[in-house]
Amino acid sequence: MAFHSYISISELHPNFSHPKLAGIIIGKTDVRSFPDRKNIGVDRFTFGFTIKDSPDFFINVTAWGNDGYINGLSNSFIIGDCVTIENPLVSNKDLEKGDRFCPATPSLYRLLVTEAHSQVYLCTDMDAINRLLPLIHLPVKDSRDFYSLGDIVANGQRLNGSVINILAAVKSIGEPKQFTTSDGRKGQRLELKLFDDSVSSLPLICWDREAIQLVQTLIPKETVLFIADAKISFDSFRNGMTATVNSKTVITVNPDTREASLLFSYAKEVSESGAMDQDDKAEDMPVDSITDVYTVNQLKQKAQENSEAFFGITYSFISKLDLDSSVSKVIRTRCSRCKFLVTDDTLSCTNQLCPGRGQSFSTIIGFDLLVDFTDHTGTLHACTLRSPVAENTLGCTIEEFTRLTDDERTAMKWKFLLERCKVYVKILPSMKMRTGIRGVVLACSLADPGEVKQHMSVLLQRL
Repeated sequence: MAFHSYISISELHPNFSHPKLAGIIIGKTDVRSFPDRKNIGVDRFTFGFTIKDSPDFFINVTAWGNDGYINGLSNSFIIGDCVTIENPLVSNKDLEKGDRFCPATPSLYRLLVTEAHSQVYLCTDMDAINRLLPLIHLPVKDSRDFYSLGDIVANGQRLNGSVINILAAVKSIGEPKQFTTSDGRKGQRLELKLFDDSVSSLPLICWDREAIQLVQTLIPKETVLFIADAKISFDSFRNGMTATVNSKTVITVNPDTREASLLFSYAKEVSESGAMDQDDKAEDMPVDSITDVYTVNQLKQKAQENSEAFFGITYSFISKLDLDSSVSKVIRTRCSRCKFLVTDDTLSCTNQLCPGRGQSFSTIIGFDLLVDFTDHTGTLHACTLRSPVAENTLGCTIEEFTRLTDDERTAMKWKFLLERCKVYVKILPSMKMRTGIRGVVLACSLADPGEVKQHMSVLLQRL
């Protein structure tokens, strides 16, 4: 069926008989239930979603029915799917009641879907789908109408309680936390960290299961969000501002706008430079507190099951240690304030988030190595080994290393290469790595054979 056979959202009117339209889902709420006033002891179920069929038009849809119908319908599509809706009831908006809690739309109407009269199903018309899919990347508000994170922080408590639009990149995604309210209802909460070229971190909190499912698919440091109608609050515990996704919020992932493209380029540059790695270090555990022992394969498996950083010990062989590469590949220069990678002749830090911008510029020089660790279960590739951990591991300062001959650097390499080491490591998710994880060495030393035998026997018993 051709796309033009559908009624467009802009043409909808309550007088239409048996309207049929197609749109892409740009927002969706959780299923809720209410006592049915007409049938005591029976609950009615409902959820809402928002569909778009052109750059300028989108409309809210509410579905009502029994438990089986509503939960079945809700589970049949997600944000980003294209759906066909047949015979919905077209009614006027009621901004004093339900519509005040829905996303703001340009349409004068809203749609009501019920099991008895309507049908909602995934669209199979490829012409319609190809026309609808690009719309998912168009914000529902003016693409220039947003607050930067710097604007939010600068305004501070003056914005408390405000509903605003935000353009920001995703820095990290936490794990969903489950809880039970005092009246026995189950709930969940997930927190993202946002950043842009003015602020290195601002929390975005999601309470809705649908919003949580959407953001869990995002790639940190490679995703930009246009968040329409987020609520801004002052968090007295953190003594800072936070943003919250609510029932009016529509999140556009990687918007097709100039502003988003510029921010995406910035986010990619900052991510690749390693400037954000310093934020990870602030959360590192003391080495003495790390006691869990893993094989390499166990580290990889846990990383796949857990999107948050974790710490462990592995007794592994160093299988790659390029100490005899050119000195410029072993020792690198970074900004002393933010640890952004710079060249030796740089006169100022190029990191827009550097806390020392506008102040006197200074650099630090340190080891910057990528090492591989291998045991009987596999290899952990490209783990970061930087100063000062590298100095402690090698037993050599930067100055001493630069004075070594090529033969002496090769001899130092073979002192560790293919030797069993006790490695304290931090494992983080990383989309830049082919394996999807990144290891950071917190401490490394040649392992005691008796200690290795004791721990490896325990690990082998677990397999």
